[in-house]
Amino acid sequence: MSDDFLTEAEALELVHRYLTSEGQVSTTQEILDSGAVPPLKGFTVRPGKVSDSIFGGRVEFVAKDGSVVEAENPPLVTRDGRPLRLMVRTQRISTHDINRGEIPFKDQILAANHNAMRRLVEPALGTSQLDVPGLNDNDVVIAAENLQLIPVENIFRAYMAKSSTSTSLYQAWKRGEKTFAGHPVPRDLVVNGALPYVMDTPSTKSDDHDITTSPEELIRLGYVTANQYAAIRNGGLVAFGMATQFLRSKGIILVDTKFEHGINHDGRIVSQDEILTMDSSRFWLASDYEAQVARFNIGELDELDPKSYSKEFARGFSEGELGYTDEQRVAIGARYVVGIQTLLGKRFEPDMRPRDERVVSGLRTVVEGLAG
Repeated sequence: MSDDFLTEAEALELVHRYLTSEGQVSTTQEILDSGAVPPLKGFTVRPGKVSDSIFGGRVEFVAKDGSVVEAENPPLVTRDGRPLRLMVRTQRISTHDINRGEIPFKDQILAANHNAMRRLVEPALGTSQLDVPGLNDNDVVIAAENLQLIPVENIFRAYMAKSSTSTSLYQAWKRGEKTFAGHPVPRDLVVNGALPYVMDTPSTKSDDHDITTSPEELIRLGYVTANQYAAIRNGGLVAFGMATQFLRSKGIILVDTKFEHGINHDGRIVSQDEILTMDSSRFWLASDYEAQVARFNIGELDELDPKSYSKEFARGFSEGELGYTDEQRVAIGARYVVGIQTLLGKRFEPDMRPRDERVVSGLRTVVEGLAG
């Protein structure tokens, strides 16, 4: 660890200080309704697990109370006529499809994480994102072209990570299933051990529960064409290899990650948010993992339990439908801080302005810089 990095104790203190000074935080919808960004007043926000989206045209989603929200937003386009989607990173964290609360700095950290990795793998995946003068990498507002969504997530796995998620390879292996997303499942796999090859394990994408299935089944059901899936798979494997090499140089193992795609105005398949973040991927500390493997191989350990810099760490705190306590939020936030420093190789410098101020500033910058 660099001498300039925040230590784990310093990260804990920073997150605790932010949490105790945190005032009332508005939702993205409340910010728009307030008129703080005049061109966006009257727009209906589509909430998401990690980011809220603002775009022109029809908006439909199921609200927390189970009601269906339907709205028609005014057009939102760039000056050259491309449909525009604004994504506002939130501090929300969800596990097992349950919102567990908000984690201090998570929005800034995932923005910086995404922007760095997006640039790394853009040659393989393309991107829908638009660079906006005046926005920094840790700004929580992201501008992108509003793509025609391909309703498929493709999860690439290099290890069989232990997971409580029902759609994981680990759970399929535990159930004794012989195949997973079209791949044979060897019975001699080791929990948290390496797979014989990087597996592409796609699933349907929805607001409720994703369903893992084979590429052939996705194609048969019309979620994606054969040519589209080939492009998604091949680009994803190249990107996974690029990221694996980069992260190993930082002392991090890329365990798995997911990519999402859409079709842009030129008819090209490109990636959309989010790319290789601590929420969409599993990252393990390489030195810790390798030491555990050595001890496991000679019988000193019964199982591998690597140190994680990803949302998987937070899943360990999940209980039923309960939200996280303040103490748990601090611990999770500090792990994100230490993780982003390791990932990017530099000290985390947070923007300490109130979140509402950061969101308003980012939205104004994007609207003034891009919108027609």
